[in-house]
Amino acid sequence: MTDTASPSGAVADAQPRNWVDRRAPASWRPFLRLARADRPIGAWLLFWPCAWSVGLAAVAGGAAPDLWTLALFAVGAVAMRGAGCTYNDLVDRDIDAKVARTRSRPLPSGQVTAKGAAVFLAAQLLVGLAVLLSLPWFAVLVGACSVLPVALYPFMKRVTWWPQAMLGVCFGWGALMGWAVAFGRLDAAPLLLHAAAFLWIIGYDTIYAHQDKEDDALVGVGSTALLFGERTRPIVGGLYAGAAALLALAVFAAGGGAAAYAGVAAFAAHGAWQVMRLDIADAALCLRLFKSNREAGALVFAGFALDALLRM
Repeated sequence: MTDTASPSGAVADAQPRNWVDRRAPASWRPFLRLARADRPIGAWLLFWPCAWSVGLAAVAGGAAPDLWTLALFAVGAVAMRGAGCTYNDLVDRDIDAKVARTRSRPLPSGQVTAKGAAVFLAAQLLVGLAVLLSLPWFAVLVGACSVLPVALYPFMKRVTWWPQAMLGVCFGWGALMGWAVAFGRLDAAPLLLHAAAFLWIIGYDTIYAHQDKEDDALVGVGSTALLFGERTRPIVGGLYAGAAALLALAVFAAGGGAAAYAGVAAFAAHGAWQVMRLDIADAALCLRLFKSNREAGALVFAGFALDALLRM
């Protein structure tokens, strides 16, 4: 493993010439990198289950998706994704220092101290808390229940081959939130939506984890990439198929129509395309396929939103 730190402080797996490295004030860059602002894909992937839930609630309620709720969830996704990355990097800084792709991150490379990262974490959590407290009380309660799985997630790779499953619980939590905001309760539709997001997230994060499988094996941490190995393609295909089936059941439970089902079908087609393209030996391709799930999530929301608008 060779040293991948850049003299400019850029992180090895960030997009070259990203906005943080080009435009952000120099003093802000280490903290923006810590929050992964140079790699916004994680915020998108956290946001989409929230948006799905808002869209599906709109389908069930016969109204347009609530733009204020979507805006709050967008802010919350950015803040909580950044907070999650900061917390994860604090916990994993010794492991990250041993992995080629992650040793240039702000904590293991010394750009940010542990104390500075902790203060930054607190600031991001305050933003997330402000978003949460702006929601109806039942949604606040549902959101608060995500704290324990989020806190446990960084430790899962030390004790299980399935850290992606805990990530699925955490990143899929938003699938409950939009419905909770709209109706003040949870029904079958959002629970099915969360289950769909859970399988989808395990699938795409397994693809992502294939970038690090050699280092993970050397360091001694687990992942579904290591667990599935050469069986990754059929297993990820099954996970994506299960996610699509559960999305269709969620649409059925919400009383959705053709446009919503079309969004699910487009999602399924996108997942099939990913599986057909996948080569677990090609780290760059794995990263591109992982990032393409931004579009996969958008297809579902577009179908839900169109279905809701057609009902008005």
